[in-house]
Order: sequence, then C-alpha cells, then structure tokens
Amino acid sequence: MNAGQTHPLLDALVERIVADSPMQGRSLPAAVAALESGEAEELEGYLRFCASEGWGAERMAQAYITIANDTLREQIYFQRNNRYRHDRFDAVAETVYFDADYMARYMYGLALTLYLWPNHLQIFRHFRGVLAGMRGGSYLEVGPGHGAFFRQAVLHGGFRDCVGVDISPTSLGMTRRVLESLWTEAKSFWRLVEADLLAAAELGGNYDMVVMGEVLEHVEEPGRFLERLRELAAPGATLYVTTAVNAPAIDHIYLFRSVAEVEDLARAAGLAVRDVLATPYVGCTMEETVRRGLAINVALVLTR
Repeated sequence: MNAGQTHPLLDALVERIVADSPMQGRSLPAAVAALESGEAEELEGYLRFCASEGWGAERMAQAYITIANDTLREQIYFQRNNRYRHDRFDAVAETVYFDADYMARYMYGLALTLYLWPNHLQIFRHFRGVLAGMRGGSYLEVGPGHGAFFRQAVLHGGFRDCVGVDISPTSLGMTRRVLESLWTEAKSFWRLVEADLLAAAELGGNYDMVVMGEVLEHVEEPGRFLERLRELAAPGATLYVTTAVNAPAIDHIYLFRSVAEVEDLARAAGLAVRDVLATPYVGCTMEETVRRGLAINVALVLTR
C-alpha cells in the first residue's frame, strides 16, 4: 500500500478491532500493510458504503470479531472431535441464513476477511485474474453473499448480463444495495434471484462464466450442486468454484478432508479441472497444514 495514501475509515476500523479484541486485532496492521493500493481503495470504498448503511467502525468491528471468534470456537471443536459441529442444513438454517441480525453481521464481517485474511485475499486476487481473461458473455453467481465477487464481475467482466442466485433474503438484499450504490442511474444488465439453486427453473442456462464461492461446504450434497452448475454452463464455459478443506465454521456442514477430494467431486460431476489454487493455513507450509489437519482454502477453475 502506498505510504502517501490515507484511508481514514480503514484506520478507524483497525483501531476499533484492536481496542475491542486485541487477540483478533494483532494481525491486522500487517494485513493492511500487505494490501495493494487498489485493494486498499476498494476496501475504503466498501467501508464508505457500510457507513451509509449505518455500519460505522464500531458495528463493523463487532461484525469482524463475530466472524473471527465464531471461527476460532469451531476450530477448537474440530480439533477435539475431528468433525464439524453440524452436518445438516436445517441445523444451521434458522440460526444463520434466516436470522436477519446474525446474517447481516456475518456478511459484513465476511466481506472484511477478503482483504484482511491473507488466504482469503489470495483467493480473491486469483478470481480477479481469472475474470480478467473473460471476454464478455453471460455470468451467473451462486451465493453472491456480500457482493464482492459479483461487484467485480459487473464492473470488470464486460458481461452483457449478470445473474445472482441465493437462498438468503438478507444476503441478496446486501448484494443489491452494494450494486445500487455504484450508480446513480438504473442498470439493467444484472438481476438477483431468491431461490434454491437446485429448484430454480427461472435461471435459464448457457452461461459463459459460472461462479460459486464458498457454497459446497455449506450443503449436504455438494456433488448435486456441481452437477447443477454443469447444466447451467455453456459448452466451453469457465466455472470458478471455491471451497474449504478441514475448515470449521459455524455453518460449515460438509467436511472435505483433502484438496484431491474436491477435485474428484468436480470430475464426477462431468467438469474438467483446468487450474487449482490451494492456500495453506496462515503461517504454515502446505505440508504442515496437511499433517496437522488445518484449514485449506481451495479455488478450482473448471470447464464444461
């Protein structure tokens, strides 16, 4: 990050997190320093949007701390029991996806991790690189959540139309407001659909790029979701799918034990694996991460 630039909202957020939770805040100064200039500007712009929504430094700090503490608690459970706390969608749906208050904190906090957690930032950068290689067409994103990936596609993908589908009304509302904040006039080339991906007939198909970020670990039958993506993709389409291995979280229910398991599932769904990015646990080598059963973030670039 350029020394001459100022980011008052980001500085205020970091200061607040450090004050409220020194343990969760101790890594943040280094994480902010590692941001590229454009990334810091993006994050500052996102924080301006959040402030306009009534989410200033205090509330955003609590959203981040919520994500960090919940993840830490689930990591402890996983290390003790060698499994995730839940393995059914209905066990977490009401307390996460359909709890508007928690879901708001969850989404705002999760968006911050794209920039402030090195493994998440690496995946985000990888996605932007893949997106840069696209040449227009149509775009579908499953689970746009906080809207960060969808926003990149709308702004930089050159797509003629962009569609997002999500089961959570709170999540979709946030995505919509993020997009609407980008323009003063209406834009008609994107739309959002509140539906279950497996049952959403209105999505159509033949998309040139299909993105599904951090969904597979949240569902009971991830193979069915990958098969559905294949049905929706055009021949030769690019599919960008991220998930996590040995990565406990409050709403993770499907446990992948290895990166190879994720790749095999994609191939079983009829998709070809073009590229794989796997990020080790922060501060560890991949060998140590695998040996200790720590979290690995995975991004697959697939083709139909």
